[in-house]
Amino acid sequence: MAGRNVPSDPPRPLKSDRSASDDGHGARRPYPKEWERHPRLPDGTPVFIRPLRADDKRLYPAFLSRITPNDLRMRFFAPVKDFSPAFIARFTQIDYAKAMAFIALDEASGEMLGVGRLHTLTPGDTGEYAVLVRSDLKGHGLGWLLMQTLIEYARAEGIRTIQGEVLAENTTMLRMCAELGFHVADNAGEPGVRTVTLTVA
Repeated sequence: MAGRNVPSDPPRPLKSDRSASDDGHGARRPYPKEWERHPRLPDGTPVFIRPLRADDKRLYPAFLSRITPNDLRMRFFAPVKDFSPAFIARFTQIDYAKAMAFIALDEASGEMLGVGRLHTLTPGDTGEYAVLVRSDLKGHGLGWLLMQTLIEYARAEGIRTIQGEVLAENTTMLRMCAELGFHVADNAGEPGVRTVTLTVA
């Protein structure tokens, strides 16, 4: 959700987009099974939200194929056409000691519906978030569920602030952030971008 709003630029990865190998971090936490959840969308549809695993890379091609080019641009701030194994690996190799990603799955079929990520920028202080939901599911409450899960996780980890960058035209994300209590401000360094910040109680 960060980057330059210049169509010719390649996607600039967020901290939350880094793979575990990018961090050079030592000891890693085991898979945190305690964060598995089975909520329902407002229409009653059951979903399975759990921490992302490396083997989820197999789910990404079908998931990305159901996201419109414009929604990908909203997420990465530039057109995205490279869905190579290396691109997908960047998102599925998670070091739980420094980052968390929650994947939302259809409870019945196991299809990937969305993903929310949080990467710690400064230990115990600030985390940067990113959320991506399948385009045909926008407006169904899935993004809200993923954001609430990220906020719950940040609170449990003692992360005091969640922040992100959102294109000004992404009114759906900005409205959701405002409803969740995020402070929305202009980004002085990047016209057309809003910085959203939430103090986690």
